[in-house]
Amino acid sequence: MSDIYNNSNNGSDEPKNAGAYSYKKDEINQGESYYQWTPYDDGLRAKRAKKHCSFWAKLGKAAAVAAVFGLVAGITFQSVGFVAGRYMGIPNAKTSRIEDNGSGSTQGSIVSGTTTSNKVSTQISTDVSEIAESVLPAIVQVTNVGLQEYYTFFGPVQQESTSAGSGIIIDQDDSNIYIATNNHVVAGSKELTITFNDGEAVKGTIKGTDSSCDLAVVSVAVKDIKDETLSSIKVATCGDSDQTVVGEAAIVIGNAMGFGTSVTNGIVSAVNREMDNEDEQGNVVSNSLIQTNAAVNPGNSGGALLNAKGEVIGIVSAKLVDERTEGMGYAIPISYARDIIQHMIDNDVVSDLDASYLGVGGQDITSQMSEQFDKPVGAYVAKVVPGSGADKAGIEEEDVITSFNGRKVTSYNTLNNIMKYIPAGTTVDVTVAKAKNDYKEETVKVTLTHRIENVQ
Repeated sequence: MSDIYNNSNNGSDEPKNAGAYSYKKDEINQGESYYQWTPYDDGLRAKRAKKHCSFWAKLGKAAAVAAVFGLVAGITFQSVGFVAGRYMGIPNAKTSRIEDNGSGSTQGSIVSGTTTSNKVSTQISTDVSEIAESVLPAIVQVTNVGLQEYYTFFGPVQQESTSAGSGIIIDQDDSNIYIATNNHVVAGSKELTITFNDGEAVKGTIKGTDSSCDLAVVSVAVKDIKDETLSSIKVATCGDSDQTVVGEAAIVIGNAMGFGTSVTNGIVSAVNREMDNEDEQGNVVSNSLIQTNAAVNPGNSGGALLNAKGEVIGIVSAKLVDERTEGMGYAIPISYARDIIQHMIDNDVVSDLDASYLGVGGQDITSQMSEQFDKPVGAYVAKVVPGSGADKAGIEEEDVITSFNGRKVTSYNTLNNIMKYIPAGTTVDVTVAKAKNDYKEETVKVTLTHRIENVQ
């Protein structure tokens, strides 16, 4: 989807259609006025003849104006207090409510910024300072020094570039601290620097990446971290994003614009937003994302989307950039991302000698293609290599692989990212939508072979 960008130079790249936008005067002044300033005004107005008034007349007018002002101000302040208490939860503002006292009757009472229905009380507040204070020690800044390729008249040229993103401390053991972030934040890295909340900067190492879902894990050696920094950081608490509902509070914390950690808040605008995008290699990245209107800016990628409990419910990944849109940021649901992140923490990429091979080739069926051609989302099989694991398991041409080793498959890139952690000789479960059976799914066991055995 061309309108989605993943901040591939996170912190430094500019969104499409970006630029300064200034309002025209007629968009601000929607009505007639006695006098409107213009840039060409010489500052002189037509002079009017002065009228002479007595001292007592002036005093009477002043008293009348003061009385009217006092009346209007009193009404205004009362109205503001009511609205603030009703909708923003300001402690000094009061609203009335009717409570069920348990006997079936109702009783009036005065509360501060609280509404009650069926004995369930919720408070709406814009103050997220306590949540921010609790979570900030788990958020880091990620600085990526890498090579970026530019195409010139003389051909491709590589140039060193620096970009900024965010990360979440997701796990820790005796040797390392593990940080979850986006794949595009660390892509093309020559050197990674992790800056903790206290300002301490330490070298980071890529532990694992998965470009098919835009996730990555960076590790930092405990021995490289100062004791005072180590004592101040914390592992983030993950929530259950499957329970996230539209309209609940949402908070984004990350390294916005590369200026340092910042906090924005809003609500969850939508859940299960299906998005197809391309990574830096042109591979399809398909995700079902959480949408929020909390401000998401370049550099926020890899940061945390939190609920009102301060739990991580998503990893910020992208925003919609279009002149017609506003407040459309997206995050990868943590309930989906958690297992993938844990797999990268627990496993290493296998060597070329141990690399596994499935034995199929074809093309991706994206969500848009699925609707158009009435086929399931996944990896469409156009070719099966004779004698391969796929061939022996009964996978046939025109089938669609929808799940591999317990994980949903949305593209061949997904298969490649899963298999790079699985050595040859491993037997895995593969779910296939069979073309000859009206694409009804069935699960088969496939023993992966060595890649070198299948090189033509």
